[in-house]
Amino acid sequence: MLYSDKVMDHFTNPRNVGTIENADGVGEVGNAKCGDIMKIFLKIDDGIITDVKFSTFGCGSAIASSSMATEMIKGKPVSQALELTNKAVVEALDGLPAHKIHCSVLAEEAVKAAVKDYYDKNGIEYDPEMFAQKHDCEHCG
Repeated sequence: MLYSDKVMDHFTNPRNVGTIENADGVGEVGNAKCGDIMKIFLKIDDGIITDVKFSTFGCGSAIASSSMATEMIKGKPVSQALELTNKAVVEALDGLPAHKIHCSVLAEEAVKAAVKDYYDKNGIEYDPEMFAQKHDCEHCG
């Protein structure tokens, strides 16, 4: 079987779909080569992510990765969201096919982009190195 039950579950019943009006942080990342676009919205109170929503245009793996990533950071401190790795997303989904790993990378980058937006809007200092894009497109296409 190509996809795990968890991937299928998060694809057919994605969690946290939608947008947040006046979100505290919004991150949008895209991959022109494979056409996936992911947008993450964060609501943050006292440094805790109280709500998170996503809107993803892409394949089943992209949707499942977005859904799982939002579940993993909801209710957590912002600092913990920054530690989310695509590897952790893949493990939580019980694996992704090799040519779909880039979808989990997009999820990680969308979360980081939303946190960066939150930091920028609130004048919070950060190390730009934390937000360096690591996406390469070797798995796409």
